[in-house]
Amino acid sequence: MEISPYVGGRSVADGHANTIKLSSNESALGPSPRAQAAYRELAGALHRYPDGGATDLRRALGALHGIDPERIVCGNGSDELLQLLAHAYAGPGDEVIYSRHGFLVYPLATLAVGATPVVAPETEYTADVDAILSLVSERTRIVYLANPNNPTGTYIPRGELRRLWGGLPEHVVLVVDSAYAEFVTATDYDPGLELARMAPNVVMTRTFSKAYGLAALRLGWAYAAPAIIDVIHRIRGPFNANAAALAAALAALEDQDHIDRSRRDNEACRGALAARLAACGLHVVPSVCNFLLVRFPDEPGRGAAAADRYLSERGVVARRMEPYHLGDCLRITVGLEAENEVVAQVLEAFMAAPAAEAGAER
Repeated sequence: MEISPYVGGRSVADGHANTIKLSSNESALGPSPRAQAAYRELAGALHRYPDGGATDLRRALGALHGIDPERIVCGNGSDELLQLLAHAYAGPGDEVIYSRHGFLVYPLATLAVGATPVVAPETEYTADVDAILSLVSERTRIVYLANPNNPTGTYIPRGELRRLWGGLPEHVVLVVDSAYAEFVTATDYDPGLELARMAPNVVMTRTFSKAYGLAALRLGWAYAAPAIIDVIHRIRGPFNANAAALAAALAALEDQDHIDRSRRDNEACRGALAARLAACGLHVVPSVCNFLLVRFPDEPGRGAAAADRYLSERGVVARRMEPYHLGDCLRITVGLEAENEVVAQVLEAFMAAPAAEAGAER
């Protein structure tokens, strides 16, 4: 009963038939046309069980990333895999570390298995390796690290990731959650692939929900040492990845041009939107993802809650950040160019309006 259920981003702005939904970090371009076609083609085979081993998809992932498909396990979104890792490696009396503004699934998964969440402070909205290592004890079983992080959009570079792993005892599992890896273009970024390849206590998780645009189908995957993959196979559901998801994901992997376009469009649109918001007096946390964390002034009528109301009244849905200890911020997904233009214009008007008007509810 200590668990507060996860609540996703709102989908609708009341009173608006056409909401601009920028609350859930969904792909602006949506899925590849090939993935859509593969999904439709499966309609006549819905009475058949999926391949419980996700064999073809694991082989395709192995070929794309140059890794052993036998060291890959798929799940019902990467969320399921994050929870299975807690189930496998932590329990009552154990501790699990994550950073203060890390993904909410980490403490939920920890509490669900009776373990104790331990929160490491961040520096400039970014995971702090020294802070994490200072909290490691003989009771620590897992360290969850979102890299890049949701909801801040920040990341730690390759050297810091390696330093974090190097400072952990062998009994601690480092879980590198790289859900947004496909959007990152920074040359010093490492999604955790190399660490997971060589270290027996590192897991990298990925998802098809973000850049691949398959959030509705719930499909993720993990790469780790054979011993960890063996454990996850023992406790996962026998058909935890559905056939439609597997077919669409396989087709999506074959269309890397679509991923390249999504990455390029996101980078251009993110930069333009960030510049507009910063120009009107808002603090925008530098992001490598498909969203921006925007901090609002601590002034009556100018705060994040008032901005959220102002946006919603004009048909735009962003994400409130109180559950992440960021009550002065909104997280705004980078949308299509026209959607971003609306967001920029609305927030420019919000910041320019008299405070009483900006903060008033209609």
